[in-house]
Amino acid sequence: MSYVIDRRLNGKNKSMVNRQRFLRRYKSHIKKAVEEAVGRRSITDMEHGEQISIPARDIDEPIFHHGPGGRQTRVHPGNREFTTGDRLPRPQGGGGGQGGSKAGNSGEGMDEFVFQITQEEFLDFMFEDLALPNLVKRHLAGTDTFKPVRAGISQQGNPSRINIVRSMRAAHARRIALSGGSRARLREARKELEQLRLTQPDNLADIQRLEQEILHLRAMIERIPFLDTFDLRYNLITKQPTPSSKAVMFCLMDVSGSMTQATKDLAKRFYILLYMFLRRNYERIEVVFIRHHTSAKEVDEEEFFYSRETGGTIVSSALRLMQQIIEERYSPNEWNLYCAQASDGDNWNDDSPICRDLLLNRIMPAMQYYCYVEITPREHQALWYEYEQVSERFADSFAQQQIVDAGDIYPVFRKLFQKRMVT
Repeated sequence: MSYVIDRRLNGKNKSMVNRQRFLRRYKSHIKKAVEEAVGRRSITDMEHGEQISIPARDIDEPIFHHGPGGRQTRVHPGNREFTTGDRLPRPQGGGGGQGGSKAGNSGEGMDEFVFQITQEEFLDFMFEDLALPNLVKRHLAGTDTFKPVRAGISQQGNPSRINIVRSMRAAHARRIALSGGSRARLREARKELEQLRLTQPDNLADIQRLEQEILHLRAMIERIPFLDTFDLRYNLITKQPTPSSKAVMFCLMDVSGSMTQATKDLAKRFYILLYMFLRRNYERIEVVFIRHHTSAKEVDEEEFFYSRETGGTIVSSALRLMQQIIEERYSPNEWNLYCAQASDGDNWNDDSPICRDLLLNRIMPAMQYYCYVEITPREHQALWYEYEQVSERFADSFAQQQIVDAGDIYPVFRKLFQKRMVT
């Protein structure tokens, strides 16, 4: 008997399977903690991990154990306060747990199990069940994305892709085909030899002739090779172009004077969440950043989030610039067009109807999805009511939500990009 002893060092991911099982089991607790963490985090630490607390009672598992067995008789001292069947109330207060060792006026509490989730796990829970609405595959986007697919069996190929079953089947068929006549004659000769030995045992000449013929036939059959290069079969693998969806997301942010620093901070946090979601979930997507006050300008990521430029408010300037960029660089026949607009809703009065008409007549017919986020604790502004008319006409591809404080950012984001059922 031989023993195999594995002396290799344990890898750093030795408990990855158990960890994934643990995360699936307590998914609801973790998702709730992630939602709370997003609401209280600042712009700069969105991609960090998080400490998750789970009540200790929720991680208890039932176990099987041996009982004392047999029949037992116990005698307990009696008293005048209790009789058989009475229930004793749970003692209040005290005990180690959330409340520590100090006394309190509440009899309830729970011990907590605290563990750390990584950045990847945090983002997985943050963006779970989210997707860009109405995303379609326009055409084959480039020639650099292929996936290997099986394309049947070939007689030529790489030795590493040899199909053993098919090769042995072909070899067996070849041997049967080449030796079929010899095998049939061998069976007949054996029958003749057996019959001759029973009926004419003294006919040595015919017996020797049949024996020589049998040896010759067996030698012919054995000379046929067991496996020939002609029999080899290979799994044929071809590269198939992968249809991918080309998409562009336009980020329109209002930086006018009516947008306070706190309002801009909420808008930036919303866009950082959107930017992380796009980069994490989609390979082929472009992001176009547009800042606007009285005039609009396409900027890079750094200027979009950190520039301090400000001014008046004409929202239609951003819509016109977006339309111009679409016509020059992003044909609706080839690209999925998306837009996310954030503003406090304050706009020049005569400009809001212009925005509505631009969306209704020129922009929305080409858009896959358009979302408008109004960041204000006040009542809705005129731009919101104009956009409601757009929402009525394009109910499946236009959405608008309001953000009052930081706690609304993540719930609103999930409402806007919740994965929809395909009908």
